[in-house]
Amino acid sequence: MARKPGDRKSSGRGQRDLKVKVKTARGRKLSSTRWLQRQLNDPYVKRAQAEGYRGRAAFKILELDERYRFLVPGARVVDLGCAPGGWCQVAVPRVNALGEKSGKAVGRVIGIDLQEVEPIAGAELHVLDFLADGADDQVKAWLGGRADVVMSDMAASSSGHKQTDHLRIVALCEAAAELAFDVLEPGGTFVAKVLAGGAEVGLQTLLKQRFDKVANVKPPASRADSSEKFVVATGYRGRPVSDPGTAEPEA
Repeated sequence: MARKPGDRKSSGRGQRDLKVKVKTARGRKLSSTRWLQRQLNDPYVKRAQAEGYRGRAAFKILELDERYRFLVPGARVVDLGCAPGGWCQVAVPRVNALGEKSGKAVGRVIGIDLQEVEPIAGAELHVLDFLADGADDQVKAWLGGRADVVMSDMAASSSGHKQTDHLRIVALCEAAAELAFDVLEPGGTFVAKVLAGGAEVGLQTLLKQRFDKVANVKPPASRADSSEKFVVATGYRGRPVSDPGTAEPEA
């Protein structure tokens, strides 16, 4: 019988975790072999498989929420670039999207991606380019109002050039933040992945103007050799009145 995400299964006594070694096959690059070996030996990959999550990234949002508590019952959540769906899997039970927690408010989880994503019970998954004109209005229409949380684990396709990749992901994060400014309720939360490298300073400044608190976090599930980190911005204040042509969020 398939297990729900988060279910645990004891490995039993006497079993040992043995490191898997991968030989470089003919025609396969050494870097690919190293990646495969790392995946096979990654404890978070193993946990994701054991607990029913679609990827190890699920543990990143789990760890961030354990610390900042933004996925609460009744929260309305928008997951940008949601494929393969691990973050939505985490959000559904925490916001009580299925109504399984008696006496608790029922939340909503909206997942958005450029491609179709395999269905997730309790999550509403849509194909949408969040950069397109009117995307913010479409998101609010699906929600029937504004969101309490906008989160993004998106990363631009790797070019192999570190600084270029850094600039691309910062630009993507800035675009996600702009959508968040349009759809978040006052007091809402924005969570997004960035890569350390210097260009994110402008993003940090912008977020500090719009939110009460902005934290930069590297959760334990984020690999030590990765330059990724996450911004967690809480207490959305709304767009300033000086923003031309932009209305304040509705109360």
